[in-house]
Amino acid sequence: VVKEKNRMGECPVWEERENALIYVDINAQKICRWSAVNHEVQCVSVDARVSSVALRQCGGYVITLGTRFAFLDWDTQEVTTILELEQDKPSNRFNDGKVDPKGRFFAGTMAEETAPGVRARRQGALYTLFPDLSVIKQLDQVDISNGLDWSLDHRTFFHIDSLAYAVHAFSYDVCTGKIACPRLVYHLEEEERMPDGMCIDVEGKLWVACIDGGRVIRVDPETGKRIQTVRLPTSRITSCCFGGKDYAEMYVTSAYDGLDEATLAKEPQAGEIFKITGLGVKGIPQNFFAA
Repeated sequence: VVKEKNRMGECPVWEERENALIYVDINAQKICRWSAVNHEVQCVSVDARVSSVALRQCGGYVITLGTRFAFLDWDTQEVTTILELEQDKPSNRFNDGKVDPKGRFFAGTMAEETAPGVRARRQGALYTLFPDLSVIKQLDQVDISNGLDWSLDHRTFFHIDSLAYAVHAFSYDVCTGKIACPRLVYHLEEEERMPDGMCIDVEGKLWVACIDGGRVIRVDPETGKRIQTVRLPTSRITSCCFGGKDYAEMYVTSAYDGLDEATLAKEPQAGEIFKITGLGVKGIPQNFFAA
């Protein structure tokens, strides 16, 4: 549905009030919005790698860029820094983020590669930004903090650390926002490659984007079993969300950075955004950051 190619398309969020899909291109340092009405893409460029975007209750967005939490006013394109973290780790940046059921913004960090295939291990963390703009650290020693979501009963938090090749579940206290007691939900099979972004459907099943695996998979967190696979026409599948009318469609982002010329020739749709229909299951609306 979006032909404009993204170097590293990520963090798709359906914005019902605009009838649009908002997403980021991390490596191009921009936040983009695709209108489902006129199919046009508008973008706002920023001064650092922008890794996640979420809706604000009062309009506009909360974003992570570099190692900062910030607000973005779409109309003026103004970015207002809330807080800068991890200034002692110059090769770190934020990665994926999402708002919890009480309007808190969870987002994690990772170490960038210092050379192809070389990165410092366990440098990342997972943080929560509260509506009063205070921040707590929830997890430490994370490799690549990635996909995240909450169970329908709000008692479980799901999180991906990509280099663990797994989805983990934590007990989640909806009153305090605190997480505890990690357990393994699903370990990816070799052909599925590395887990990236993730979302949940109305049946409480998880959808995981498999970067370099060219697919999204549906996992039952109760049984720890994969129950569905949807293959896509390019390998670097980065994230997914439900949207559209009644949240019956799935939007999937991808990337072309990291592919050599031979692979790009075989995957001409690398970096595009796809829509999957006919899944037979719907998603749920995104939560709004409560500030």
